[in-house]
Amino acid sequence: MQKEDTENLVKKAKQKEPDAFTELMQLYLKDMYRTAIAILLNDEDAADAVQDTILACWEKLDMLKSPQYFKTWMTRILINNCYRIRKHAKNTEALKEHEEPSVYDEYNLELKEALSFLDEKYRIVMTLFYSEGYRIDEIAGILKIPKSTVQTRLHRGRKKLARDYYGIKEGV
Repeated sequence: MQKEDTENLVKKAKQKEPDAFTELMQLYLKDMYRTAIAILLNDEDAADAVQDTILACWEKLDMLKSPQYFKTWMTRILINNCYRIRKHAKNTEALKEHEEPSVYDEYNLELKEALSFLDEKYRIVMTLFYSEGYRIDEIAGILKIPKSTVQTRLHRGRKKLARDYYGIKEGV
C-alpha cells in the first residue's frame, strides 16, 4: 500500500470512520504480532497485547499529531502494552504451577526458537529491524535509546544468533 493511501486511512480513522480504522489495523496486524511475540514469547500474551493496542489506538487516535508517524506511534503503544503484560505475568507467576502449552504454530516456530536464544534487548531490536522494516533511527525513537545503541544491539544480536543458534564460529 502506498504511503499516501496509509496516511489517508489514518486521517479517515481520526474522523472515527470504523472501516478505515479496521483496514488500517489489518494492514499492520502481522507486524504487531511479530513485535509482541519478540517481547513476550507467548502466543496468548502476544494476542492480548495486540488486542489492547488496537483498542488503545482507537481510543487515543485523536492524540496522534502526524498521520505519517502512525506505525511508529502504534508500535510504541504495543511495546508499552507488552511490558505491562510481562510485568503483570511476573507478579502472578508465583501463583501458577505450570503453564499450558501454547497452540502449535509451525510457521513461526523456527523464528521463535531462534529469537528465544537472545536477550530481550537484542530480540526486540532485531524484530523491529528485520521483521517490521524499521530504520535504525526509527527504532531508536521507538525505544528511546541512541542510534549507536540500536546498531550495537543489531550487531551483537546477529553474532549471538550465529554463534549460539546456528553454531557458526567467529572468523569462519
